[in-house]
Amino acid sequence: MNDDYQVSEQFLRTIDIHELLPQQEPFVMVGLLVHFDRIKTVTETIIDASNMFVENGRMSASGLIENIAQTCAARIGYVNKYILKRGIQIGFIGAIRNMEINDLPSVGDTITTTVDVVEEVFGMILANASIVCNGQTLVTTEMKIAIKE
Repeated sequence: MNDDYQVSEQFLRTIDIHELLPQQEPFVMVGLLVHFDRIKTVTETIIDASNMFVENGRMSASGLIENIAQTCAARIGYVNKYILKRGIQIGFIGAIRNMEINDLPSVGDTITTTVDVVEEVFGMILANASIVCNGQTLVTTEMKIAIKE
């Protein structure tokens, strides 16, 4: 296994997430990259009152979907910058399936988003994703992301 996929959480927490994403403020919906390996990518995000997807003190479902997509983008950005040594690629949500939203996080909550790659072929990524907050699973879904070359 390539050592580029063996990364410490301590190192990952030092990376400015903006270096990994094509999105820029105010549309950045993830905070820190905290885990990365060949299959799993994990981000942590504190829900801020100024976030454009916060409504009545809670992150909207649309914001949570974007958080999952940007966790995928952080993975792609990490691979491009630190492993392949090339620029950021833009990705697009191709499909969302089997989404279950059990609850919405509140301002001040820290959400942990996990994306597990099921398959990656021809510029398409199929992933299972979940968002957890305070030990409760808020969201589970399957997402397809298309990567623009």
